[in-house]
Amino acid sequence: MKLSEDRISHIAHLVADGLWKDELIDYDEDEEHKVVDEIKRTIANYLNVEDDVDTIVRNKISSYSRNIPAGSREWDVLYQKFHKEEMQKRHR
Repeated sequence: MKLSEDRISHIAHLVADGLWKDELIDYDEDEEHKVVDEIKRTIANYLNVEDDVDTIVRNKISSYSRNIPAGSREWDVLYQKFHKEEMQKRHR
């Protein structure tokens, strides 16, 4: 999934504000940019992993000898299964 830098920045600020208001993290005003930058990096990395996994899963399904139409029940089941497997590989 592609998000603009502005959208990622907006989300990062919302996350940082929420964490601060819920007292889950504590930081000074001069450290806020560091917190927001780290949240932005985390969001961008996650989106990159999602994109990579999506590509791998779609290629795996399309490599089947018989055609499995995208959007069909079988395709959706395979997509979820392979997506879960690929994400687990990355979190080990």
